[in-house]
Amino acid sequence: MATPYVTDETGRYIPSTQRPDGTWRKQRRVKEGYVPQEEVPVYENKYVKFFRSKPELPPGLSPDTAPARPPGPPQGPPPEQGLSKAARRNLKRKEKRRQQQEKAPERPQDTDGLSPALEKLSLAGPGGTGGAPPAQGGDGAGNSERSRRIKSLRKKLRQVEELQRRLEAGGLPQPTQEQLEKLGRRKALEDELRGLESDS
Repeated sequence: MATPYVTDETGRYIPSTQRPDGTWRKQRRVKEGYVPQEEVPVYENKYVKFFRSKPELPPGLSPDTAPARPPGPPQGPPPEQGLSKAARRNLKRKEKRRQQQEKAPERPQDTDGLSPALEKLSLAGPGGTGGAPPAQGGDGAGNSERSRRIKSLRKKLRQVEELQRRLEAGGLPQPTQEQLEKLGRRKALEDELRGLESDS
């Protein structure tokens, strides 16, 4: 709706109008070429203008030859037919994962048999010092602390044995003071390990 302007010898102005509550707005003087805010067109950058001017047809299809689109939901090919090879492969993977997750609750029953077998295995690997498995029973906190200490001692002994082998093979021509101290603690480490293993 265009705003009515009144022009007289004093200039151009918008006449006073009555508000819905009955009060009156004052008349406003305006300059030549004034456009009220509500009549100013909304700014659109060149990209918005370009896309608004484009027809909603695929490239190369003339608006004259385009078939009229029936109202209602778009009728397209089934979801899997319109997808690329990679997208179909991804759909299959998702379906497979979903099926595996549905079967997942059955798995914990199968793994229960493995934990006792794993507990019987020795912590020392091939060429290690061997020894008994960690002690079973007793109070849990002391037991786990002892097994941690045994594991630590075995690791230190493996390091000492490796250092000894390197020295004997000539791979370590000049050992440092720290390496010599480590070699000197071998007997004490072995005694402590034997003591912990015999307590269990």
